[in-house]
Amino acid sequence: MTTTRRLRRGLPRVVGGDPWPPASAAPPAPAPDVAPAPPADADADADVAPVLAEVAVTAPSAPVTGPRATPERPLRRGLPRVPDGEPWPPASAAPTPAKAPAPAIASQVAVAASSEPVTGPQATPEAESIAPVTDAGLRRGLPRVPGGEPWPPASASRAAAPETPAPAPAGPETAEPTAAALEVAGEAASDAATRSHPPLDGAAPARDLSVPLPFTPTVWAGASATARPTPRPEPRRFGPFTALQWLAAVVIGGAGLIYAAGMLVVAVRWLVSTAPVQEFLVRYPGEYHLPEGAPVGIPAWLAWQHFFNVFLMVLIIRTGLRVRTEKRPDAFWSPRGAKKRKTSLNIWFHQSLDVLWVVNGIVFVVLLFATGQWMRIVPTSWEVFPNLLSAGLQYVSLDWPTENGWVNYNSLQQLAYFSTVFIAAPLAIITGIRMSMWWPKNAPRLNKAYPVEWARKLHFPVMLYFVVFIIIHVALVFATGALRNLNHMYAAQGSVDPDAYATNWTGFWLFTLSMAVIAAAWVAARPMVLAPIARLFGTVSSR
Repeated sequence: MTTTRRLRRGLPRVVGGDPWPPASAAPPAPAPDVAPAPPADADADADVAPVLAEVAVTAPSAPVTGPRATPERPLRRGLPRVPDGEPWPPASAAPTPAKAPAPAIASQVAVAASSEPVTGPQATPEAESIAPVTDAGLRRGLPRVPGGEPWPPASASRAAAPETPAPAPAGPETAEPTAAALEVAGEAASDAATRSHPPLDGAAPARDLSVPLPFTPTVWAGASATARPTPRPEPRRFGPFTALQWLAAVVIGGAGLIYAAGMLVVAVRWLVSTAPVQEFLVRYPGEYHLPEGAPVGIPAWLAWQHFFNVFLMVLIIRTGLRVRTEKRPDAFWSPRGAKKRKTSLNIWFHQSLDVLWVVNGIVFVVLLFATGQWMRIVPTSWEVFPNLLSAGLQYVSLDWPTENGWVNYNSLQQLAYFSTVFIAAPLAIITGIRMSMWWPKNAPRLNKAYPVEWARKLHFPVMLYFVVFIIIHVALVFATGALRNLNHMYAAQGSVDPDAYATNWTGFWLFTLSMAVIAAAWVAARPMVLAPIARLFGTVSSR
């Protein structure tokens, strides 16, 4: 009984092609049923084994003729051996003969085992038509070295088949091979193929290094193939940049700012030299007269408030920047009644300074309106805006406006102080309270109406405004008469005459002493010093 086998198709041989072989190809012929062979004695099997090995090795290359000869199979071609070449082997190669069915091979083995023709009922036409066995052509494969010839070389020859001992007398019992004989024949064929084609162990054959390569090399390994350079250590970063990058940014940015400032000064000086602008500066000199009853001079409480405000602002800015960059706090603080509400010791110090700063600001505003000093920093006329433009042109042109801070500020100073006291300070307080520990956590409606994200986005720019204001304020204090201005703010000394106290050093020494106190507080703001103070108001722990 035979069964029909389906054609097995694989991957396409070209990109986008059909599976190979095509659907029109005929399926392989089914293997005929083999009837079980009758048992034979062991001596006959031993005598037939060498002959089976010879037939297994040489029979595929010998054509079989007669009524049961099998047709030749179509040549199976594979991928090309060179880029853009034709499939291998070429179309001119001879096709591979199809394997003979098992009964035909059995009859050939039976005939080869006998020295005389088989006669009688067991004789078959196939046995009489067997062609003499000849040595098949050597099968060569891919080269073993790049650019070499196919392996094995053309000079190699196929291994000789083992000698066949004297055949045993033919008889009816040896006309048909047994299953044991076929197994012995398969093992002999496997051994012969191993001897003729040694297995590859994966190691390249030894090559004489004195002989030049048969091809021109195009790729060289280089030094990195044997040794890798030691990677350089990552430079230490201060924020997003390294020290060298910060230095380069400061140098390049500073040079750019100086150049831009120089061009701006040249342009404004040309503008001020024109007649219309000169008339504008005469009409609006940069300040306007204060209302009647405005106080003259700076009282001692205002000088003290000024120093204490600077002291708190410097420490608040320092702790605020540290809060933004702190990853692992050195110590924690928690209230006595709620030890589970822990916060960083630096955040506690920052918020404590905020409380002192707010208290100092409230006292300052109350005294400001109680003594009438508010008229010095709050605009009281619309003339403040043209005078603001006039004062700005004079500052940029490096022709400082004539003013006496003991009596009146110019419009640019007045609006700067007003913005700092009545706009920037309240914004810092409102946004700071939203992010502080005193803000109620369990208030959904309040938190939704005032999200903490808004406070964070606004609090930091306000801090930057204070930094810029302090830098410009100090620069102008020293550029427009250092001794006179320091006497006004630190010694509370001055007069209507702007040249008075211009050579008095009292204010300068008080200013130097205040800077020393601020520097000492900056250095002392460490956990070792802050922890004992924080324990007076709560619990300090390392975790």
